[in-house]
Formats: sequence, C-alpha cells, structure tokens
Amino acid sequence: MLTKILIANRGAIACRIIRTLDRLGIASVAVYSDADANAMHVAMATESVCIGPAPAAQSYLVSQKIIDAALHTGAQAIHPGYGFLSENAAFVEACEAAGLVFLGPTPHQMRVFGLKHSARALATEANVQLLAGTGLLASSDEALSAAEVIGYPVMLKSSAGGGGIGMQMCRDATELAVAFQTVSRLAQANFSDAGVFLERFIRNARHIEVQIFGDGQGSIKVLGERDCSLQRRNQKVVEETPAPNLRDEVREALHDTARRLVQSVNYRSAGTVEFVVDAATQDFYFLEVNARLQVEHGVTEAVTGVDIVEWMVKLPTGDLPALDSLTITQRGHAIQARLYAEDPFKNFQPSTGVLTDVVFPDNVRVDTWVERGTEVSAAYDPMLAKLVAHGANRSAAIEKLASALDVSRIAGLECNLEYLRALMAFAPFVLAQHTTRSLADFRVPSRAVDVHTGGVHTMVQDWPARLGYWDVGVPPSGPMDALALRAANRIVGNPHGTAGLEITAAGPTLCFRTDLYIAVTGAPLELLLDGEPVPMWANLAVAAGQTLKVGRVQGAGVRAYLAVLGGWDVPDYLGSKSTFTLGQFGGHGGRVLRAGDVLHVAQPSATDQPPALQATHIQALKPVYTTHWDIRVLVGPHGAPDFFTSDDIAMLFATDWEVHYNSSRTGVRLIGPKPQWARRDGGEAGLHPSNIHDNAYAIGAIDFTGDMPVILGPDGPSLGGFVCPATVVRAELWKLGQLSPGNTVRFVPTTLEAANAMAVQLDALLAGRSEFIPVTPTPPALALPNEAVVMRYSPPDEGKAGGVDVVFRRAGDCNVLIEFGALTLDLTLRFHVHALMTQLQVLRISGALPGIVDMTPGIRSLQVHFDPTVITLPSLMQALLPAHGEARVE
Repeated sequence: MLTKILIANRGAIACRIIRTLDRLGIASVAVYSDADANAMHVAMATESVCIGPAPAAQSYLVSQKIIDAALHTGAQAIHPGYGFLSENAAFVEACEAAGLVFLGPTPHQMRVFGLKHSARALATEANVQLLAGTGLLASSDEALSAAEVIGYPVMLKSSAGGGGIGMQMCRDATELAVAFQTVSRLAQANFSDAGVFLERFIRNARHIEVQIFGDGQGSIKVLGERDCSLQRRNQKVVEETPAPNLRDEVREALHDTARRLVQSVNYRSAGTVEFVVDAATQDFYFLEVNARLQVEHGVTEAVTGVDIVEWMVKLPTGDLPALDSLTITQRGHAIQARLYAEDPFKNFQPSTGVLTDVVFPDNVRVDTWVERGTEVSAAYDPMLAKLVAHGANRSAAIEKLASALDVSRIAGLECNLEYLRALMAFAPFVLAQHTTRSLADFRVPSRAVDVHTGGVHTMVQDWPARLGYWDVGVPPSGPMDALALRAANRIVGNPHGTAGLEITAAGPTLCFRTDLYIAVTGAPLELLLDGEPVPMWANLAVAAGQTLKVGRVQGAGVRAYLAVLGGWDVPDYLGSKSTFTLGQFGGHGGRVLRAGDVLHVAQPSATDQPPALQATHIQALKPVYTTHWDIRVLVGPHGAPDFFTSDDIAMLFATDWEVHYNSSRTGVRLIGPKPQWARRDGGEAGLHPSNIHDNAYAIGAIDFTGDMPVILGPDGPSLGGFVCPATVVRAELWKLGQLSPGNTVRFVPTTLEAANAMAVQLDALLAGRSEFIPVTPTPPALALPNEAVVMRYSPPDEGKAGGVDVVFRRAGDCNVLIEFGALTLDLTLRFHVHALMTQLQVLRISGALPGIVDMTPGIRSLQVHFDPTVITLPSLMQALLPAHGEARVE
C-alpha cells in the first residue's frame, strides 16, 4: 500500500487529489512555485516543497525538481493530475527510473495517443471511424492541396495540442494559408512540437467523450460518456453526463468503440476517448485520446459514485478489485460549469488580482483552489473553480446548477460568473440542441463600468460606514463629505447606505457598459460625457458605450462623489462597503481605483428604492464651497481649567486656522498659535502638557498632538494619548472633506440643542420631506470651559474600598467619554472601565439600552458612541449612572 504520494500539480486538481488521499489515510506532498506559496493545496497537504519561481517552465514543468521533491520527502508515487507534465512520457520514464510509481498511463500509451496524427493511425488499425483528414503537413502548400481534396471548411490542428490551443477552423484557402503559420507557431511555443494536420470540419457538431479506466492488462471499464459541446473557441465551458438527446444504439456504439481503441494498447489508468458527433445524423468520428484524468471527471463521479482518483491510487498496489467484477450504475444527471478569471465583455481577457470575496454554495460539488485573500496571478490557467450539480434528471441538474451559480460570488477580479448564469437559460442548451458552435454569437450584457483612468485618489465609500469596531481599532471609514455622498445617492433615488465613489482633487474616466443613472455632487469640477459638459447635482442618464470624464476640482473644495442607481456592487467587509486603504480592505480590492478596473453595479431594489430628490431639495442641500470655513463644534471632552487655560479656549475659537498640506482622511492638520496650557506637562502620561493616558477619540475631535491641532477624520486612530478641547458636531463633519491645503477654518462653539436641530434638519432635507424649513442655528455666546464636563460623580461612601470619582465628558453630539479616578496609571481603574463596559453590553444586548453604536475602552476611560436619533444624551446619562453603580469594583 502507498503511504505517501506527491501531487505534481497545483490548483483545484491538487486540492481534489489531496482530499481523496486524506480519506484513504495516505500522506500528501504538495509542490509549489513562489507564486503559490500561500495557495490552498499547500496548506492542505501533509507537507510541501517549493520547486522554483512562478513561471511553469521553471517550476511545474521541470521534471527533475518534482522527482527530487518526491525522493527528498520519501514519497513513493506521483499523481500527475491534469495539465503540466500529466501526458509527458519522458517524465513518466524518469519517475520510474527513480523508483517512483507513476499514477497514470504508460509512456508508450502517452506517445501513441499524445500525438494526434499517430492516434489517428492507431484508430485506423482498430477500425474506428475517422473524419477525413491528413497526416503531418510539411508546408502550407501541402495543407492547401489537401484541403482541396477534403473540402472546406477544415480544422487545422496541432498534433501535440489540447484544450483548444493550436486549433483553428478555416473557411477557405486564404484563412488556411494564414492559420498554418499561426497554429504551427503556437504548437511549437506551447507543446515544443510544431506538427500540424487537417481534418474535415463538421459545422453542426457535438463533442462527446467516453470515460474509460484500464488495468493495464487488457481489462477496460467504461464509466459512461460526457457531452462537452458547449464550448468557446474550442475550449469547454459546460460539460454533462449522460449526453442528452443521444440514441441508445449510438451511445452503446461510442462506448464499444472507445473500449476497443484503448484495449488495443492494454491501456492503464484513467483516460478519455473523444469523438465529434454530427448533430443531425449522430454519426460519430474519432478525435483523440486524452491519456490522463480530465478536468470534467467530476460529473462522471457524480452519476457513477466512482472516485476515479481513488482508482488511480489503488490500481498499482493491487487494492483495486478486478475491473470485470465491478458493476457501474449511473444515477441521475450531472452538469459542470467552469468558472474562470476572465472578462467575457473584453473578449474573455484573463483577469488577475486578490480575491476580496469568495462564496460558493454547499449543495453542489465545488472543486476549487481559491478563497478570500487568494491572489490569482497571470502565471497559470485562469480557472478558479468547477461547480458540479447532480440531479434526478437533466432539468433538475440544470435548475440546481443555476441556483448554485446565482448564490456564488467572486470579487476582486473579473470572472465569467454572469456568463455561466446566462448559459443556464440559453435556449439551445436548455433544450439540449446545442453544438460546438452555439456559443459563437452568444453575448451576455454586463451591468458594469470600465475604469480607463483612476483619478488621483478615487475609492468606494458608503455611509454610515463600518460601525461597531472602534473598540478593536477599526475606523468607520466612509465618506469624508457624507453630505455630498448622501445627496448623490438621493438624487438618483438610492437609499442611504448605498456605496458611491469618493473623488479627491481629480476624478476618473469611466466607460459605461450599460444604461445607467448617475449623479455627481460635492466640490465643483469639470464633468464631460462623451466630451460634452454635463451638470453636477443632477440626475444624469448615461447610455451604454458612453464615457464620463471627471476632471479636476475647480475653485474651492477638494472632494466630489459619484453615485449610480443601484450602487456599486462590492462585497461587504465588517458590515460595510467602505474602503480603508491603510488596512487594505473594503471597497474595490481594499484600494483606490486603477486603470483597467471594472466596477459592477447592483440592481436597484424593487421595494426599498425611495423616490429621487426633487430640484427644490437638491438646491437647498447644495452648499457654497469656499476657502474659509466656519465649522460648528461642541466644547469637550478636554477643556479648561484642567488642561487648557481660558485664554487657550478663547484662542481656539478666535483663530483662523490654516489647513496644513499634510492632511488626509486620517486627519486634517492645522497651522496656528500655540496654547499656553494649564499645566507644565502630562504627568505620568508624558512630558508635553498635551499628553494624557490613551483614551478613545471621536471622529471630528480636535486633537492637540503637541502644540498642533489635528481634526480626526474617518480613517483616524481609535485611541491616542492627546487632549481634545472640542469636537465637530455631526451635521458639520462633511466640511472636513472639503478642506484643502491653504484654506482657513474658524471653529464656532454651539449648543447641544442647536447641534441636534441641525442634524434633524439635514436628515429631513435628504429624506425629501416637504415640511423641511431651512434654519441656520445662531451660534451662542462663547461656551464656558466647564461645558466639556456633563457630570461629575463621587461615590456616596468615599471611605468604601474601590470607590473612585467619575467624570462624564461630552465628545461632540454623539459621544460621551467616561473617565475614572485621577490621572494615574492604575490597573484598578482599568477594571472599573471593563466592569462598566460589560454592564452596558448586557443592557445593550437585552434591549434595555438601545442606540449604543460603539464602546471603546482606554487606559482609564470608556467612550460611548450613541445614536442621538435613538437615544438622547439625557436619556443615556440616566442609564449610565445606575449602570456605573452596579458595575463598581469593590
């Protein structure tokens, strides 16, 4: 019995073989190139060996490296899978010379069947019917002469080729003369053999193959036939078994012919005999023998219950029962669809990239090598997976596969998933009337947009973005200017939360594959549709084939937003489609857009689609973009007299701060006067008076990192050790997204009541409510320093152990920062923080405390982020005080 087997392959077939070996209790050895170091088959195998760089010619096609890996690891046998060296007779001989068992056909069988012209000769000897054709052709002149005898159209084929490579149909002498050079060159490049020959081409042909298995002693077991007629450019797309609409006597004749042919050479192991069948007459002709396991072997396994890989492993050890003693019963129908990393809209151009989402159903067989995070390179075949559905009959199998394809998802690169979904309803296929030419004119619409240029910093964002992860350091991200994104979505009729594009400074050039409605809002910029200016802040109809050029921002402001009806179809990551470029996740590949990207557009919901905004509401929403910005803030969480002097606070609100050039989504740096500070240093927290022990930040907090203030943005840090004298109110956070280097900012203190009123008015306007009346809150007089503190709490029994003072500080209009005890590093205070957080989580889960968005602990503090539309600050305080009392550490 074999105890360790090396798999001389990669991808889905390597994973498939390893699963069978695991079930048999046999150790597996994976080989891999540098490009596959993190591949699934490497992780699955018992052990693995790197065999070289990414190019297959330097790794998977180097026989000696694979043999050395087998000998080094103590493997006794090599399973070739399919592709690469699986039909290389010299490799088989080298394996056997090294004392290794090759789990496949013999070198002689590979040679006689590997070259199509010699296979035709063998078929002739076995009285197998052939298409009219030739032997090897020495020149194009010889090919032209032969084609005149055979009759056009003819198929020019590479003798050593396979998988559609090196095959070309020629309608006349002109096409044949050109194709001869092309096919010869491809054959030499791909198979190191430039030999070509001609066969008569059947216009309405079916491609049917017979799965056989031989014991090498003359016994052959036929495991049924497969219809592989649904092809694109001579490459299989969908395969099924049994072959539909095939007369019983033809089916039996195919099986018998295949058996006789391979029996003539005492065939060993798995193999496939391929035939071309005239769709009208069902006359069949021999094509070739694939002396290896086939990509589509899974459909045969589904209907027979036979594990062909297991048979290949057991055959040389004598563990496989005599083939003549095995009874094969076919049950039901099975269909396989091949999922490729290719773009059908771009003539099936291969696609590469990191997969940001991979979803497959569990009710069908999926042979794959990819998962979320897998990088698909251009070094190998672009197949991602094979989906095999098994049903009681053909219609049930099609329905099951269609359902599986509908729920499957691949994101991060282009694939043919939509193409396969459409094929499940393709009438010739559904009616089993398809031929090898059926897909020649088959096209599938694409609801997507091609990115010709990506712009300066264009990315996908949604609102309110990635909430609930602040405590583990994951920022919300989302739009810097939420007003503009929300307005763009509402203009086209999208609900809030729909993903749009954030455009910074200069935008992308986009080509639309389908008719769509779009809106562009935010800072004014040049907007050209097929070279003609179109307006911003308007619902625009864009036709398939049109190109939108989003130019540079003109004048004030720095960001614009593009929404499309239905929204961008990118996967959710931690509950949001927003891009966090520093974390490299979310949005389209966790990054900004690049030339060549394809953005897919989701279908608008038929039920949840709100009416688009009317012109009056759009006009009322549209801001005035300027170079000086008044931004309303609430004092806190850190004010005077404990951190700043009263003069410092006055200076904060009396200064026109200049926006620093080193500003980003993380934070907007400001240039201005230095505070005097109310203390000499930060005590235990640091030398500078701005230092404090780490506590949570609110988005929009004005954070003094040393003497320089930074307004924290949506990609900013959740924790930090610096004081924040004021926080931008949520209704004015959008202004941060329009601050450009050199702009000036004046902070205007306001009241909580005014801040809430502004937010309510903004939401009403974005909802398109007719009763909205624009109201500009009047800024109150300069806020008093103690307005940063909402409440101070001292334990009732100060002598009781564990009692500490608690300060509740306001951090904008939707955050409360709760600080425990003195400004010292005391683990007891951290326990108080944890106890209160745990108590609040219990209340939150039970529903007794709704409206809590995040709870973020610091060293001696806990920040509670709440939704003011669900719970008000007074109501929150009424819940926080008794919760603290119950959570005290005694």
